[in-house]
Amino acid sequence: MTLYSKITGTGSYLPANRVTNEQLTAQLAENGVETSHEWIVTRSGIEARHYAAADELSSDLAVQAARRALDMAGKTPLDVDLVIVASSTPDFHGSFPSTACIVQQKLGMANGSAAFDVQAVCSGFVYAVSTADAFIRAGNHKRVLVIGSEVFSRIVDFNDRTTCVLFGDGAGAVLMEASEEPGILGAKLHADGSQAGILTGPGSVDNGAILGSGFLYMDGPAVFKLAVTVLEEVANEVLDHAGVKASEIDWLVPHQANLRIMKGTAKKLNLPLDKMVVTVNEHGNTSAASIPLALDQAVRDGRIQKGHNVLMEGVGGGFTWGAVLARM
Repeated sequence: MTLYSKITGTGSYLPANRVTNEQLTAQLAENGVETSHEWIVTRSGIEARHYAAADELSSDLAVQAARRALDMAGKTPLDVDLVIVASSTPDFHGSFPSTACIVQQKLGMANGSAAFDVQAVCSGFVYAVSTADAFIRAGNHKRVLVIGSEVFSRIVDFNDRTTCVLFGDGAGAVLMEASEEPGILGAKLHADGSQAGILTGPGSVDNGAILGSGFLYMDGPAVFKLAVTVLEEVANEVLDHAGVKASEIDWLVPHQANLRIMKGTAKKLNLPLDKMVVTVNEHGNTSAASIPLALDQAVRDGRIQKGHNVLMEGVGGGFTWGAVLARM
């Protein structure tokens, strides 16, 4: 019997604090930083984002999303034998214990299941889904919780309008289970370390103190140029691998970073824009959480249905990129 992995449940969580462009620009103006709703929307398509409360950690957001994914699948935390969390904003600056282990503890999973984090920034969820698929197909695990969770509001410089207006906080999750019918049809991952400097968190820890900057740095034009190229390439690569035509894609769920990049990818795949799930306008860029957040929204509002072919793809610091084609 051929073993496959299939997404059986989705879930997401957004912090209660929703911040509109107007609210953010007013806050920035108090610090002498000038921007506007029109400036932000024109460059990114973002109209609002959510910020975590002071006492909310990545693991807290992740647990909320995970519970909803488990509920949809009709499973409990004790049914899960592996937890993978993709995050660039883990609970601890040293990245240990892993956020996945903390999520495991908060879910009450005292069953000895495996747990680890994946770090590929905005590509993290795609990397994590591909990893879970490999573990399931190898017969090592039967049910895997894959979560993308971020609190990027903690690492953006609110004196830099080119980055602080783009990012938000949130979490998204899927439950992947072993299946006799195809689910994940294909996955392709890539990285180019020579481009590490265009999107980075350049600070390092020495003697308990941060050396350099603790804030995110992004060369926007360089990221844009690279993203529009690699997203088209990896989309076609995973479609070719799966033997699926672009015309057979029911939904495109791209990383929600910039509406112009997203529309450009859809156009190059000859996909109508009404086949692309868009949440960047309301969520901002939630990094590794953006794809599962958008996926869950489209599943719950009835757009994505059983049997649909869904193409998910992302790019992130590293520089990393990848795509997953899933049959729901």
